[in-house]
Amino acid sequence: MRAPSPPAHADPTLSAATVAPAPLTDNSEGMAYLDKLPRRIVTVYLPLLVILAVLLFPFYWMALTAIKPDEQLIDMERYNPFFVVSPTLKHIQKLLFETQYPRWLWNTMYVSVAATALSLFASVLAAYACVRVRYRGASWVGAAIFLAYLVPPSILFIPLATIIQAYGLYDSPLSLILAYPTILIPFSTWLLMGYFKTIPYELEECALMDGASRWQILVKIILPLAFPGLISAGIFSLTLCWNEFIYALTFLSSTQNKTVPIAVVSEFVDGDIYRWGSLMAGALLGSLPLVILYSFFVEYYVSALTGAVKE
Repeated sequence: MRAPSPPAHADPTLSAATVAPAPLTDNSEGMAYLDKLPRRIVTVYLPLLVILAVLLFPFYWMALTAIKPDEQLIDMERYNPFFVVSPTLKHIQKLLFETQYPRWLWNTMYVSVAATALSLFASVLAAYACVRVRYRGASWVGAAIFLAYLVPPSILFIPLATIIQAYGLYDSPLSLILAYPTILIPFSTWLLMGYFKTIPYELEECALMDGASRWQILVKIILPLAFPGLISAGIFSLTLCWNEFIYALTFLSSTQNKTVPIAVVSEFVDGDIYRWGSLMAGALLGSLPLVILYSFFVEYYVSALTGAVKE
């Protein structure tokens, strides 16, 4: 039986349109609500301004205190504490030329770079072994390494001080270089484990089929692809070493061997007398290297942190 033909006066275009489903319309505004200036000010510019002010205020206060004369630091009634009149460089000049601050800064840099390099080397090997080498209990080993990071340094410095004293490393920068990896390796290993998981395992399988060894795979394939993760772990380790206080206070005693965080506090505080100008100048100059470092590698740092949480 033949199907009835459509009427001669029917429009083929109209019939096709009635058969095909109507396209879905997107009624969402998306980011269109930011087109108006008042909304952008309230939702974007004002929160950013508040966050920026909170983050930059400590640097402003340190710089302001470092160039204030002594009478303006003491007399808060006659002088506005948030501004300076007749700035001076006396505190900075005293810090750089009348103290051992350049030596303290070198000690801090030397200890931080050496401890960071040692920690990254151990963390790369540990992370690769936990993620790429298949053996029973690999996930538990990674979790145990990260749990070691949760142990407070205030508990570890007592047995570490005994070990440092027994090996004759007390009052030496080498003691900090060997002690800092105990708090750097666990977190760096956990961070690199998360980043190594984002690298396709097929690349390693192809290299194994071509006859490459594990060491060649790690050096020539994994590490170049994990460069942002290495930068992130390195910046974290360097920052932690640079600002560390408890171990430096415990293991170092002589003035020439101290690092910046402990030297500034111990050398510019005489009982209840605080030399705020030199204190703030030392803190400001000591933080500038890290600020410059973050400004150069902030993109790698953020990409590594976002890549480390992917599973």
